[in-house]
Amino acid sequence: MAILIPLALGLLGVFIWLRKVGTREPGLPPGPPTVPLLGNLHIFPTEFAHYKFTEWARQYGGFYSLKMGPGTAIVLTDAAAVKELMDRRSGSTVDRPAMHFVLAIILLVLLMPMTAENWRTLRRTAHAILTPQASARHLPIQQAEATQLLHDILLRPQSFYTHIRRYSNSVILSVLYGKRAPRYETPETTAFFKAQHEWELVLEPGATPPVDLIPILKYVPERWAKWKRDCTKTRKLQRDLYFGLLDETKERILRGEENGSYMEEILTRQQEFGMDREITGYLGGVLIEGGSDTTSSYLQSLILAMIAYPDSQKKAHEEIDRVVGEHRMPTLDDLEHMPYIRAMILETHRFRPVAPLMVPHATLAPEEYKGYVIPEGATIFVNAWGIFHDPALYDDPESFSPGRYLLTENGTKPGVDGSDLRPNFAFGVGRRICPGIHLAQNSININTMNLVWAFNFTTDTDAGGSPIELDTFAYQKGILTGPKPFRAKITPRTAEKAEIIEREFLEAADTFSKFEFGLSPEDKEFVVQSRAH
Repeated sequence: MAILIPLALGLLGVFIWLRKVGTREPGLPPGPPTVPLLGNLHIFPTEFAHYKFTEWARQYGGFYSLKMGPGTAIVLTDAAAVKELMDRRSGSTVDRPAMHFVLAIILLVLLMPMTAENWRTLRRTAHAILTPQASARHLPIQQAEATQLLHDILLRPQSFYTHIRRYSNSVILSVLYGKRAPRYETPETTAFFKAQHEWELVLEPGATPPVDLIPILKYVPERWAKWKRDCTKTRKLQRDLYFGLLDETKERILRGEENGSYMEEILTRQQEFGMDREITGYLGGVLIEGGSDTTSSYLQSLILAMIAYPDSQKKAHEEIDRVVGEHRMPTLDDLEHMPYIRAMILETHRFRPVAPLMVPHATLAPEEYKGYVIPEGATIFVNAWGIFHDPALYDDPESFSPGRYLLTENGTKPGVDGSDLRPNFAFGVGRRICPGIHLAQNSININTMNLVWAFNFTTDTDAGGSPIELDTFAYQKGILTGPKPFRAKITPRTAEKAEIIEREFLEAADTFSKFEFGLSPEDKEFVVQSRAH
């Protein structure tokens, strides 16, 4: 009998503790009602989480909390809160949440905890090589690849969606590994987009079980856990690509065939940077991912918006014709004379951000903000979508309207303080801002001008001649998102511009040749045929 009393008290204690699990602790910011044990897990969205997060922000404010079982998540849908917590206090908010499924795939700098020595090494290395000056050295191949993009669209406009993907992937392969992709079907390009699609599905908030909150899930056999099979599949796809490219680069260095790529520099300075083969391979991986999918998604969104909002396209055409004219292609120097196209670039980021929830952060220490407590280890979601679509900040935020950036510096309503919104907000916050921002911005600027200068983008028609309606919300699932494939009618604006594109493409052959190592027989044949006419 004596043993029953402590046992009963113990069970009572466990019962009381379990009832508190999932409950919003005193001091946390408000949020949706919780239930015992789960907190808000039962209502956490499993896809396109930014829509639900934004809906909750309109109800609970731009700084609210979610309970993820015993864990806490903070959602920021307020630009001032983002500036204060993610930029000014980045020393405390630089971490990443524990993600068992991520470590099961790959040690990726983008998602590593700040406390990891590997993260500090990779961050230091990335910022050492991705400077504005270093990025400027790679403009020739970016401009040449942008010319091929125009040429590909000119010849096969119906395949514009994959032409854009080829462009972005070929640029980053050339810049990182000194090896380009002449076709979308180039083995490295198809391997990348296959691996990236799997990776983004795994990363999407709500797409995998809360393993870090319920550790016993780690021991579920793979045959009963689809998420584990997805992790295994993605890890193999990524490693085969990243380390295959790294080994090719090392072999080219040994043959004395360097062409100035970033990975050549890293391989020759490995000892200085303190990097082994494993970390070097993964650095290449994160830079490929940061430079391929995001740029292509951005350009696809730009085209989608120009078709859906023809008046904006018309104004861009008028401006570029006035500045550049008929007889040459635009250059980066022209952009400073094109306020409307600069505004269009910013508006595309706002209208359809590539990373609507960015990548989650986590706190290294407790923080206090506006009288509320953010506990140590809390996950922080930066809801870029909700900020960019806030009707308190923007007039008619659901519409694509570049002119808003001509009225005010940050596109906000006249009279509304938009100083908390940085021009490069779409590239991340705090110490986790995209290290390849300069390279990416050059690609965006070059291609936006080129596409506006060269083509008319209009709604396509079906077999009966009726316009095919565009859905500007038809986007891919994933932590990074872009439009689903869509149809468009694309025509050269003048015959002279078509001739200039042909000529510039042929003249780019010398630049391309410096990066055409190890091409497959099919790629070699494509290169010969594309330059024969």
